[in-house]
Amino acid sequence: MRRRQFVSIPAVTLAAEPSPSPTSWPVFDQTEEDSLTKVLRSGKWGRGNGTAVADFEARYAALTGTPHCLAVANGTSALLVALGVLGIGPGDEVIVPPYTFIATVNAVLRFHALPVFADVDPASMQMDPKRVAEQITPRTRAIIMVHMAGAVGELGEVLAIAKKHNIPVIEDAAQAHLAEWDHKHVGGHGAIGCFSFQASKNLNGGEGGAVVTHDAALAAKAFAFHNNSRGRTQPGTEFHYEMSGANLRLTEFQGALLTAQMSRIEKQSKRRLANAQQLDQLLTRYDGLTPCTVGKACTRNAYHLYMLRYEAAKFGGRKRAEFLRHMSQQGLSLSAGYSPLQDEPFLKNSFESRGYQFAYGKGLYEKWRKKNDCPVNRQSSEEVVWVTQTQLLSGPDWIPRMERGLKAWRG
Repeated sequence: MRRRQFVSIPAVTLAAEPSPSPTSWPVFDQTEEDSLTKVLRSGKWGRGNGTAVADFEARYAALTGTPHCLAVANGTSALLVALGVLGIGPGDEVIVPPYTFIATVNAVLRFHALPVFADVDPASMQMDPKRVAEQITPRTRAIIMVHMAGAVGELGEVLAIAKKHNIPVIEDAAQAHLAEWDHKHVGGHGAIGCFSFQASKNLNGGEGGAVVTHDAALAAKAFAFHNNSRGRTQPGTEFHYEMSGANLRLTEFQGALLTAQMSRIEKQSKRRLANAQQLDQLLTRYDGLTPCTVGKACTRNAYHLYMLRYEAAKFGGRKRAEFLRHMSQQGLSLSAGYSPLQDEPFLKNSFESRGYQFAYGKGLYEKWRKKNDCPVNRQSSEEVVWVTQTQLLSGPDWIPRMERGLKAWRG
């Protein structure tokens, strides 16, 4: 593992450009307005009627370097499609990280499969390949590799483990637009890649998601699954169904909006990079504030979040909550991030539901808990601090403000 960096381009300076406020998100202008008005006036608002969704899919496929892209309603829908086309169901186990947004696990629960947690590497907060290998059983049917915060962990090791056991890997790249592993965009390294375009994401459609793959057969199944079981039909076969599915379609309005937003994504990514590089340098002066690492082959970090570790012992025992309050008083809105998912009550409630009790029998939660404790995640989650992507879009006064806040905290 190594400190986060972006080796595809040299360090950049963008101080001469406009300096948006950290809260001025989303960024839009007449481009977005014109794209939405065009769809409105066309009267073709749903997928299949117009061309905006198909145009976005073609552009996003090209961006990610994958031949097949399917736009869906949101990032959770993308995960549901991925698990659905892989045939995940009751009795199956899906390995997931315990440090992620709940949607990763909720998608597994929707199929009445068992989410199995592989604990994190404390330096990166990404899923630890050693823990992945330990959690594989004959019932393991998929591994979901989350590119947490827009960084990429040890994807190569996870892919090798999956190949050894003939298990498909789903890349949950909801936070990782433009991230790269070995100089290639994430999403296309596993069997299926999943993206989110929810309002907080680096590519913002309000809602929206995408599935990408190199597998034409999986792409065809994905289309049918998201289209209420209807594949790409010919006249006279519109109501022919070959698999179960749901309505997870994207609207033409969202397709048009996302295409317009894509015109900004590279420039915004470079601004986040510039601020992240400066923050890296700033934090070298503060013992007890350590940036999270990335995988050996992570050649581009999307910086949806800049994650660092706060060590209270290095600051006289003052707790993270005190640090966050102090920085907020300086006008710097930082976050404590996710709680340890393995300790959240939704899992116990799910496993004690009628469906899970019918499929697995009583006592499931107690048995599951013994194998899914994840002590590293529990401890590390108490130390993580997030800097959001909107903060990283700030202008040249942001790093000096961070420095003033940190100096005041250290005293």
